Amino acid sequence: MEDFRIIYKILRILQKAMDLEEFDSEELSAEALGLTVPKWSRLMAMLLKEGYISGGQTWNTMDCGYPKIALTRPELTMKGLEYLEENGLMKKAAGLAKGIIGTAL
Repeated sequence: MEDFRIIYKILRILQKAMDLEEFDSEELSAEALGLTVPKWSRLMAMLLKEGYISGGQTWNTMDCGYPKIALTRPELTMKGLEYLEENGLMKKAAGLAKGIIGTAL
């Protein structure tokens, strides 16, 4: 579940960056997100591969057990926007359901 929270956070950062002239890519760094480099690399590789973000490259090397990532100009894709919309609605629905269940008990 934690991985999905981090993915949501990454996509939200890129969504907010759509309004900016210059984007500080350090906001997406492993350190800024509180992740290890291997986990950050694997999550970014998944987001790129599945088409939620663009503007990066992945490759594998013999001397490293996780994908190498180069983010040149990361941007949110339409699929990423859809993910944010769907999951935002689910969070609202879950919160509403908790409120209804809490009042019914």
